[in-house]
Amino acid sequence: MTEILEKTEQAYGGDHDRPLGGYLGILGAYGGTVAVAATVAALAGRRAPERVAAMDVLLMAACTHKVSRRLAKDPVTSPLRAPFTRYKGGGGPAEVHEKPRGPMGELLACPFCLSQWVATAYAAGLVLSPKVTRLVGATMTAVAISDWLQLAYAKLMKSAS
Repeated sequence: MTEILEKTEQAYGGDHDRPLGGYLGILGAYGGTVAVAATVAALAGRRAPERVAAMDVLLMAACTHKVSRRLAKDPVTSPLRAPFTRYKGGGGPAEVHEKPRGPMGELLACPFCLSQWVATAYAAGLVLSPKVTRLVGATMTAVAISDWLQLAYAKLMKSAS
């Protein structure tokens, strides 16, 4: 099996390093996490809602955006990424730029990649503990809106001077 994976990686990546085995591991971890969440929900007698309200989708979207960026770019969360990334310098406002080292680094340094995990956790939270999940969603949505207000304020101050 290892030989097949190595040949597939070489054929797929060519001159580029594309660690398909690592990606496969991450996919397996994601699938396993979803399976555990589904099992916990079933054991707790929880079921997915028939439909998701528009307000829940908006909270989920804003919360997913903020939590994904916080995990992938925030200087304070850099100790979580440090074993899998290398610091390159400052990024956007209050963010860092890091070079991924391996598949886990690509996942942890990419807010787009983390969004799938965060949104899935939020969805599981809506099934397992909707009140707490909505409170967390509202909190992180407020943080996201505050960030936009801080950026708008800084832009206004810069244009005024």
